[in-house]
Amino acid sequence: MAKITASMVAELRAKTGAGMMDCKKALSETDGNLDDAVDFLRKKGLSAAAKKSGRVAAEGAIVAAGEGAVGVLVEVNAETDFVAKNDAFCGFSSAVAQVVASEAPADLDALKSLAFPGTDRNVGEELTHQIATIGENINIRRFARREVGSGVVESYIHAGGKIGVLVELQTEKGDDPAVVAAARQIAMHVAAASPQYLCRNDVPEEVVEKEKEIMRVKAKESGKPDNIIEKIILGQINKFYGEICLLEQAFVIDPDQKINKVVEALGKQIGAEVTLSGYDRYQLGEGIEKRSDDFAAEVAALTK
Repeated sequence: MAKITASMVAELRAKTGAGMMDCKKALSETDGNLDDAVDFLRKKGLSAAAKKSGRVAAEGAIVAAGEGAVGVLVEVNAETDFVAKNDAFCGFSSAVAQVVASEAPADLDALKSLAFPGTDRNVGEELTHQIATIGENINIRRFARREVGSGVVESYIHAGGKIGVLVELQTEKGDDPAVVAAARQIAMHVAAASPQYLCRNDVPEEVVEKEKEIMRVKAKESGKPDNIIEKIILGQINKFYGEICLLEQAFVIDPDQKINKVVEALGKQIGAEVTLSGYDRYQLGEGIEKRSDDFAAEVAALTK
């Protein structure tokens, strides 16, 4: 029976990310053989990962990849923000984003079937491997990928991965530094202003009608006559569009300009037409019901 030393345990931990006691047991079970111990932990982890898959993963990070005419956002969730700062988690998330950028999968199932860089596993298998070694449920929740034939797709990540944005500008001068800089600034604007739609034509009619009805009721309650109410609604609905539509929002960097005027001015500056044709904005964990566990109570329970 080989003697299991602290340096052997440390080496296995660095290689797998597994816990110290798990590493020590794996080495004991495999007579100190490092490669066999890695396999032992993987086999053990594969069964353990299934138990973790039902746990809520609402933390994590949004990461970006791509450059020039291609841009990608990927949201990868974990159970705690501690894991979101883990090197293994960060490396896995970045690699997934690179796969999306280069392979353009149609959906999450297609993404998970693609080869994971530097391994003999696909993305789905690597995800299971990461769950086993890191020790938390991890989930590739969603991704967005944009590509333009002529133009630029710029990404912006805010607050260490809490918010991610893609902005797509179409123009024949996509390599102009002014275009890239403007796309970056608009992406920062999207992160801050959180538009719901690109333009007013994208707003569903039922959303507009519901808003008009609310305005109409308020105007009637204030005692305004009917012939004035419709004029009031017209002014208020334009303000409503200015709040929710990106092209009509006041630019956060220069509130005297609307985004559509910023794009128009950019076109004049570079001498070519520029179109803001799309954007994506991800906020980490939005729509996921998070646990409200008392962490101190949980630790106390474990020590009993």
